[in-house]
Amino acid sequence: MYPWVSCLLCVTAAQMGKRHNMKASTGLVEIIGLTEKFTFNPKEGIDNPVMVITEDFVSTPSPRLCVLKREEGESYAFHLRVERGCQGHVIRNVVSGGIAACSGLKDGDRLLEVNNCYVDDVPHPEVAKMIKQSGHQLCLLVLDGEEYEQAMSRGQDLRGLARGKGCKPPRLCHITRDPVSGLGINFTPIEGGKGRFSVNLVKGGAAEKAGVCKGDHLVWMNGAAVSDLTHSALSRMMKKCGDHITILVIDSESEKNYMQQRMPILPAMAVPHNLPYRAKKLHLVSGPEGYGFLLRLEKAPSGRTFHVLREMDRGSPAERAGMKDGELLLEVNGESVESLKHEEIVDRVRLSGRQISFTTITQQGLEFYTRLGLSPLLFCEDGSVEREKESSISASATEQSPQKEMDGSCKPRRCSLQKGPLGFGFNLGCVPQCSGTFISQVAFGGPGQSAGLLVGDVVMEVNGQNVEEKYLEDVILLVKEGGHYLSLVVMDKTGYNKLKQHDTPTRDISDSEQEEDGYEISSL
Repeated sequence: MYPWVSCLLCVTAAQMGKRHNMKASTGLVEIIGLTEKFTFNPKEGIDNPVMVITEDFVSTPSPRLCVLKREEGESYAFHLRVERGCQGHVIRNVVSGGIAACSGLKDGDRLLEVNNCYVDDVPHPEVAKMIKQSGHQLCLLVLDGEEYEQAMSRGQDLRGLARGKGCKPPRLCHITRDPVSGLGINFTPIEGGKGRFSVNLVKGGAAEKAGVCKGDHLVWMNGAAVSDLTHSALSRMMKKCGDHITILVIDSESEKNYMQQRMPILPAMAVPHNLPYRAKKLHLVSGPEGYGFLLRLEKAPSGRTFHVLREMDRGSPAERAGMKDGELLLEVNGESVESLKHEEIVDRVRLSGRQISFTTITQQGLEFYTRLGLSPLLFCEDGSVEREKESSISASATEQSPQKEMDGSCKPRRCSLQKGPLGFGFNLGCVPQCSGTFISQVAFGGPGQSAGLLVGDVVMEVNGQNVEEKYLEDVILLVKEGGHYLSLVVMDKTGYNKLKQHDTPTRDISDSEQEEDGYEISSL
């Protein structure tokens, strides 16, 4: 009898002698060193349950959640790299004592999620961009480098380790005061929870129209978390907000799930509702005279300098793409221009050949996001499609009779999509003043664009179910339930409005005018 056998199996020598005829290497139990691999003779049976040992024990990877908070001008103090011969997005150069190190990040960690979004299969530039756009707070799910390599070698599904399952995303809602009913919202402290507030709504009021739902919990107001606020402090903030307020809210069940998983609820995770300003991505193809606009470096009254787009030539690629005089340039081909000199931007434009993409925003839009402490690129719309298509449709429509015009423009379109590495490639937004959802963003080159979705399209059906009277959250759930395949029935916004007017002639036309004021939507 070997003295270490009883230690390994928790079985006494006497028990072994009574129940088993064991040989060191060729008998009923084969023991090699101190491994956990055993070969049993099934005819003998096993009396002691602790001797039931799996052939190969496979450990489950243990990802870590790291929450990073920084102040204006501070760095998160780590690098994200893609290395030759090394799989995944690698965390490197974690500064000792820095924000990343204090949050638990370690050199060699692999990044799995950014703000509750799985990124292991997302291209590195997109992941880096997501981190930069997150603002002053960042939520990362990481896995130890050695564990990651082992999991990959075993073919384990790392997506299965994702957090936030079953949670609806928070909503970032911008509320504009109604002259009669005000903001249409107030807050009640949740008993037993400091800094936690439940939402009370005026039915049909401004807050409800802006996407806030009954029973929501307040997370954030005008750029400030409410977790440390008293009810009186929150009331004072409300009084100072003026005619507009931007809040982050979430339903109570999802908040509970986030709290159980110790995940922060951040604006970068949110679905935008009724935001007054959105950055636009414009795609231009050069003509004989170039792109047809001027780029100027101008100083604002605040003293800051901006790269400003000016003097779009009539009929130029810039004008057709939707570029407006006075807009600020944020990106060239997805690269931020914030730290670039004027000459460097011009060089990038020239080197891009005959095609280029610009991301722009109005001066007021930039100020809006700056006040909230958010990146203006966080909720970017794609305004890439040229205006010639829209113009040709308008010209041909004028030649038709009113009835034929309505028949042609009120034709729903069925769009079938298959989920790609970055999802379905579109975002949904809610329509103010009435129920319903529309396509608020279409990713360039994604499944949504390939299927024919256009920004501004009204969503009528999701996987065969009518959603014209459903709220945004319900529509999003239907999309998710479809898995990797999605069937949408959509209609051009103008045609949809004409169809509804034809069906219900008494509809107030001013509703559609207010709808336009609430959103900046570019036709693709």
